[in-house]
Amino acid sequence: MKNVNVRKLALAGILVAVGIVCSPLSIPVGASKCAPIQHFINILGGVFLGPGYAVGMAFVTSLLRNLMGTGTLLAFPGSMCGALLCGILYRYGKHLPFAYGGELFGTSVIGGLLSYPIATLIMGSQTAVFSFVIPFFVSSCGGTIIAAVLVTTMKKMKVFDIYLGNLSAEPHKIKR
Repeated sequence: MKNVNVRKLALAGILVAVGIVCSPLSIPVGASKCAPIQHFINILGGVFLGPGYAVGMAFVTSLLRNLMGTGTLLAFPGSMCGALLCGILYRYGKHLPFAYGGELFGTSVIGGLLSYPIATLIMGSQTAVFSFVIPFFVSSCGGTIIAAVLVTTMKKMKVFDIYLGNLSAEPHKIKR
């Protein structure tokens, strides 16, 4: 049991590192920087590690991106809401489209609406309530499309299931 937790933590650390390294691959849209790789990582975390790890990864990635100057404060509500909803919907729905929809809705609608008070009160930006929903949706769409292709393939190949020890079969016994 402890071995699985260490593996999950190691995988979470690697995914956070990928999110940091890929953070320059962002698209500035208004006051936000849209980072599609972050959404891809949110889906990976939500599907393979669960909602708790996904939210933790989104928080740490957002924090480090802000400390390095490659992110904005708007990264927190967008990425964390998307990761949480993605992980919860996948955990209870057990279908990948639920995870994808959770990331899209959680990031764009919930995260976009929660970004409004941060933008107006903390960042001093004059924006409308729904001004972040469309940019966040565009950003999360890019990451969700990447995830739909790669996560579906990884799930079929049982890549992370083997690594995390979620399979009773040995890796060499799986048909390819």
